[in-house]
Amino acid sequence: ESPEPASPAALSAHRGAQTFEPSMASTPGINDFVIKIATVNGTGSASANTLLMKAIFRSGVPVVGKNYFPSNIQGLPTWYEIRVTRDGHVARSGRVDIMVAMNAETYARDVREVAPGGYLIYDSTWPRPALLKREDITVIGVPLARMCNENFNGVRTRILMKNICYAGVLAALLDLDLQLIRELLAQTYAKKPQLVDSNMKAIELGYEYAKSNFDCPLPLRVERMNRTAGHIMIDGNTAVALGCLYAGATVAAWYPITPSTSVMDAFKSLCDRWRVDPQTGRKNFAFIQAEDELAAVGMVIGASWNGARAFTATSGPGISLMNEFLGLAYYAEVPTVVFDIQRAGPSTGMPTRTQQCDILACAYASHGDTRHVCLYPANPEECFYMAVQAFDLAERLQTPVLVLSDLDIGMNDWMCPELRWDDSYRPDRGKVLGREEIEKLDKFYRYFDKDGDGIPYRTLPGVHPKAAYFTRGSGHTQYGTYTEDPAEYRLVVDRLKKKWETAKKLVPRAVIDATAGSRIGIVSLGSCDGAVREAISILRSRGVAVDYMRVRAFPFTEDVERFLAAHDLLFVVEQNRDAQFRALLTLETGVDKAKLRSLLHYDGMPVSSDFIVEGVLAEVRPVAPAAADRAAAVQ
Repeated sequence: ESPEPASPAALSAHRGAQTFEPSMASTPGINDFVIKIATVNGTGSASANTLLMKAIFRSGVPVVGKNYFPSNIQGLPTWYEIRVTRDGHVARSGRVDIMVAMNAETYARDVREVAPGGYLIYDSTWPRPALLKREDITVIGVPLARMCNENFNGVRTRILMKNICYAGVLAALLDLDLQLIRELLAQTYAKKPQLVDSNMKAIELGYEYAKSNFDCPLPLRVERMNRTAGHIMIDGNTAVALGCLYAGATVAAWYPITPSTSVMDAFKSLCDRWRVDPQTGRKNFAFIQAEDELAAVGMVIGASWNGARAFTATSGPGISLMNEFLGLAYYAEVPTVVFDIQRAGPSTGMPTRTQQCDILACAYASHGDTRHVCLYPANPEECFYMAVQAFDLAERLQTPVLVLSDLDIGMNDWMCPELRWDDSYRPDRGKVLGREEIEKLDKFYRYFDKDGDGIPYRTLPGVHPKAAYFTRGSGHTQYGTYTEDPAEYRLVVDRLKKKWETAKKLVPRAVIDATAGSRIGIVSLGSCDGAVREAISILRSRGVAVDYMRVRAFPFTEDVERFLAAHDLLFVVEQNRDAQFRALLTLETGVDKAKLRSLLHYDGMPVSSDFIVEGVLAEVRPVAPAAADRAAAVQ
């Protein structure tokens, strides 16, 4: 519980007549700027940062948050980036307009990051003359620690309230509505109403100091808009959990690993509310923390074999451990759903940094000839819908389906359209024979391709003794019996290849924008989407027109082949070192390798549009505006 802070009036003794003059390089940026907040992990800054972002969102202004945090529990540097973007961009900007420097260890780095004409806000309780050396930025000093030390009791409380206090400073400088902030606090602390007033007073400490000492608001400020109506703020991991709930999942087995753990936390929380019998209080779900990832996926396979909708969530190291079991599920044809929230590798790598480095590992997981259906969501909205699709595809195709999200999508706050649900939805259980259907059969053959699509019929344990069969990962015939006969073995694995062709007709098609009518194309997947779309807009303004294809699934659909064939130069944008997506395209399509150019971003930070623009312009010469107009007229 936070102690009551003193009134802002009590700070009058520490206020001078100080004002600041914006530097000559400053340019107004209403509803279009980036705030970066540098703090220490474990100091409670997340609450203040989320409060600021939600206040901007509630003001009707599109916003996106990116959290760059260390993999330890407490004590190392952490940064939170809030991009205020009237045009609704969702990618990392790559620039910083307002830096809130709250970590003395990173001051030098933080000061360097501020764009010319930008602003640096720091705790002036301790002199920092080195901060004033940049003449092209405006430095704003606020005695945050001194204010909190004089108005709060206890070391921990003072640290926490200092972060709330800087939120108040930003509220004044950005012209945020204090009443809106109070409403957000009331929602956040609905179960602890006594914290609302104490936190609000801390906000007012910073707010009143800024109002009394500086010219507020800044040229970089928030003005009310109406561009967030019909949208929500949500992270991808929560969206995944919600999708699993709506898909009818009742079994979740997992082993904790960053950045996937919050998928399971969210699913457990949702099930505790919605998967409990209201009369008896009996829980209608199983939630199991296994001893490792290998055991977790084994439990999922067992539950799915028994007829439950089951899943696990993991990251790259977990995928490595799950390989053998994924091969079993592929060959024994057991529906299995795995969510891979990718992080930077190899090995332990950087657990709290993002990459798309499991593309090949998931596509061909396990030894032998295996190919797995993979889905590539671009944002939390697609995480929700693709979670449902994953279960339907897994059961329809009787195979593992892996959904490849990443840390940027999974653990960051995104603005997305409100999630919609069709109450008429019924799970696609695929070819599952019921008791009456089984009784009409002369004999049941588990792996026999009756319909010619490569997908056999299956039964669930205990339904009927006539439909019992031995599930095996060893060589088996189409009738389900053991074999080492070459011809019988080939018959089964060739049918699995036929099923793969069927999968191409069932997975989500690529999203294609060919309105530019260009011979140049960009091909990408997953969380690169926001940066690519922003880059395309910038390139267009510079005289470079490009088409765009975002691949949403593996196996690749026919439209992927057509797009690749229709363009003379193709930039493949992905977030890994070894061009894994490009390699998959060359392995699985007929694309000419000479047409492909890789734009590889793999430092662990989310990709920005600038990186893509620079990569394209390094090879493509912009068309002069007059020439572009003449070309358009001829067409």
